[in-house]
Amino acid sequence: MQQSPKKLGLTAKIFIGMIAGIITGVILKWSFDDSGDLAFSVFGTTVSTYDVLVNGIFNVVGSIFINSLKMLIVPLVFVSLVCGVANLSEPSKLGRLGGKSVLLYIGTTAIAITVAMIAAIIVQPGSGIPIPTDAVFAAKEPPTLAAVIIDIFPSNPFQAFTEGKMLQVITFAVLFGLAIAMVGDAGKRIAAFFEDLNTVIMKLVTILMNLAPYGVFALLAKLFTTIDEGRIASLALYFVLVFAVLLIHAFVNYSIILKLLTGLNPKYLFLKMREAVLFAFSTASSSATLPVTMETATKKLGIGKSVASFVVPLGSTINMDGTAIMQGVATVFIAQVYGIDLSTSDMLMVVLTATLASVGTAGVPGVGTLMLSMVLVQVGLPVEGVALILGVDRLLDMTRTAVNITGDCMVSCVVAKSENELDESVYYDLEAGVDFENVDLDDFKPTETQTKD
Repeated sequence: MQQSPKKLGLTAKIFIGMIAGIITGVILKWSFDDSGDLAFSVFGTTVSTYDVLVNGIFNVVGSIFINSLKMLIVPLVFVSLVCGVANLSEPSKLGRLGGKSVLLYIGTTAIAITVAMIAAIIVQPGSGIPIPTDAVFAAKEPPTLAAVIIDIFPSNPFQAFTEGKMLQVITFAVLFGLAIAMVGDAGKRIAAFFEDLNTVIMKLVTILMNLAPYGVFALLAKLFTTIDEGRIASLALYFVLVFAVLLIHAFVNYSIILKLLTGLNPKYLFLKMREAVLFAFSTASSSATLPVTMETATKKLGIGKSVASFVVPLGSTINMDGTAIMQGVATVFIAQVYGIDLSTSDMLMVVLTATLASVGTAGVPGVGTLMLSMVLVQVGLPVEGVALILGVDRLLDMTRTAVNITGDCMVSCVVAKSENELDESVYYDLEAGVDFENVDLDDFKPTETQTKD
């Protein structure tokens, strides 16, 4: 009897879409650079090939895909967090979850920026680069500490939903879930409704995930058609150094932390993060990747729903390890370009400022450049230096996001282990996972029917 050919898993399809998008973008860029933009006439109107492909098809498909993922963020976080908090057997557990999560996220960020600065001091990526005369960058005004604390609590939760202010959404969801848990029978009925609603949202995630290979192809095809290789070449050492430190932090630092605090084998974490990492790399957005990260945490890593629904969304909002690495290298790089020596106290101030800013600026648009400008001001470096690295930041942003969501899941594993909410049989089962094409959504626990890529 002839066996039917094995069907490609979603991870393989996304990888194929990613590689195809990169190749398509590079080929198109070479074509446009060599022969110029090709134009043709449609009903008497001249149409640009570049506009049709890059600004038209690739831009539209990629933007629709990103918007579709962002569409899920607020309902997914709100509903899953309400379900998790409402099902807590002891309300005091919420305080422990929050305390452990915030401390771990801040700790990994401090480690990340420290390692980045040490690497930059050793390698000296800014040595020999002439001081720019045309660098221009307008820094945004950072929020005060009081404003950050006040902004965590929404005056209008519906406005927080529409504006995607995740810290406010998390706060309201926690309070709403606690209220449900405290009102008896009425709360049980509402909790049951949210459980059903959560199942529907997971089905929506399933539908959209199957469109991912096409969205990833369009996003990367557009990126590599428009990328400026000249800027990358001039900052090659800076680019390679940031990339290398990101990999070291992900594979070495996270492995050590996970092993020391849980005793778990880190190899299984990285093997099961493949799909989420590909999503993060392609979208360059922790928030847009959140649906996949949540599914990975619960279905592949065996993290309890009550832990994952709190720790993972919090991490996508405040975990800035990848950005901290960029800031550490960029600060030393800019100081070297301008010939300014950083003292030991300056370096400690960079670590402290960037670590605290990772939480304080979580809800601010353009968080990476804002945090970097805050750090530069703090140690007396020219803010205009930010303009030096913007040309290569988009590619590095993709890798930073992949590191960030890996950190979200690592911290979730540590917190879940400490709360006895980690199913190690699932964590160590390489068969355990989610096939988004055949997922069983009747239960939010790992199912018996599993697939491999």
